[in-house]
Amino acid sequence: MNSPITAKLHPDLIVLDGFDDCIIGTAERFGADLFAVYDLNKILAKLESQGMTEDEAMDFFSHNMVGSYLGDRTPAFMNTFL
Repeated sequence: MNSPITAKLHPDLIVLDGFDDCIIGTAERFGADLFAVYDLNKILAKLESQGMTEDEAMDFFSHNMVGSYLGDRTPAFMNTFL
């Protein structure tokens, strides 16, 4: 999960392969390391642009992204509906 973005932000940051353009920043919380924050809507749009339907994109996201725990640096996903 190495990416050019990790060199800019933190060498141990966990990022999703092929989704650097969906990162909106980083966050931290008490007792945890810095982690990447993704724009959920950008991720879904990118999956749909790769040929998935809206439902397929949401299922893929739910099972393969938000459904994965990778330790304290597991990325977070923000719904930017505002």
